[in-house]
Amino acid sequence: MTALIALFYFFYFAIVAIYVIFLPKVLSMVGYTPSEIGIIFAAGPLVRFAIPFLFLRGVKLDLTTFNGALLLLLIAGLSFFVTLESFWPLLFSNIAMGIGMSLILPYIEVIALSLIGKESYGKVRLFGSIGFILVALVLVKFLDVPATALLYLLAMIVSTVLVGYLIAHLDNKKELQPESIQGKHLNLFAHWPLWLGLMLMQVSFGPFYNFFTIYATEHGVSLDTTIYLWSFGVIAEIILFYFQGPLLRRNLLKLLEFALLITIIRWLLTAFFPDNLILLFFAQSLHAFSFALFHTAAISYLYELYSERKLAQQFFFGISYGMGGFIGAVTAGYIYELWPTALFLYAAAVAAAALLSIRFGAKFPAD
Repeated sequence: MTALIALFYFFYFAIVAIYVIFLPKVLSMVGYTPSEIGIIFAAGPLVRFAIPFLFLRGVKLDLTTFNGALLLLLIAGLSFFVTLESFWPLLFSNIAMGIGMSLILPYIEVIALSLIGKESYGKVRLFGSIGFILVALVLVKFLDVPATALLYLLAMIVSTVLVGYLIAHLDNKKELQPESIQGKHLNLFAHWPLWLGLMLMQVSFGPFYNFFTIYATEHGVSLDTTIYLWSFGVIAEIILFYFQGPLLRRNLLKLLEFALLITIIRWLLTAFFPDNLILLFFAQSLHAFSFALFHTAAISYLYELYSERKLAQQFFFGISYGMGGFIGAVTAGYIYELWPTALFLYAAAVAAAALLSIRFGAKFPAD
């Protein structure tokens, strides 16, 4: 089962790589304007944010819902071939893909944490990072026409669906009787500083995910070197995923605070030394803490805090990567347009706000 979960992460994050790195270029190749591309790609984070609220109304993320999400993801992947050149149909294909992606990952994350535990989680999750970087490095050599990217995307979707289906059904057979789960009832308002901090962390990544390549090249860093910077960050992430187990025996909230402090330093280095390659590579190495350690500590803390574990993971991805990603992308665009030198100072300020929020949340009443 552990090998299957590793394969799932590999294929799932290969989809993410194709989606975020290559699909914007594909849409530009077929004639979409920047504003149209922005609208299409803003739909995914908004859907990811909205979907978990349906589950507060009594919907269950059970095996039936999971299978439906797999089928929806497969249909969405196929539909890109016929909707690519039509704005509204493509937008709905993108929304369908966002719904499918937002449901299947939390389901598998809970299985992974329950099966392998938080201390070994990183050694399995790192295969997602490997899938991300390998597909990116391969596809960049072959992306000559839009159909190439769509074929790669469909291949990764089919692989994700097949492996995800197998994991879910093996896990369902294994659980002969329901497990008694301890934890608090999921209440966003009771722990609002925690959720605000999780969201703000991803808002701070808006300048990096959306403008780092432009920012670096405009400060004299070559495009090839910028790609090496991206890759170096992912390699650092993989290394920490592998070795982070002992760290996760510590206080998870303190780990979140530590990761946020490192993230503030990372954004400040990027802001003040944009043309210093040694410091830029060092800043990129901190991605190990900003992403890998923060992500694992966050999902592990929510897994232990709440009894509704799948719902908690859904809200984590929805509020942080969904709404946080959306706000981060939009605000970073305005900041870079109006005051480009302040882009990563803004990121550092938002990360500092996230640190204060989680620090405050640690002292907040539990219920």
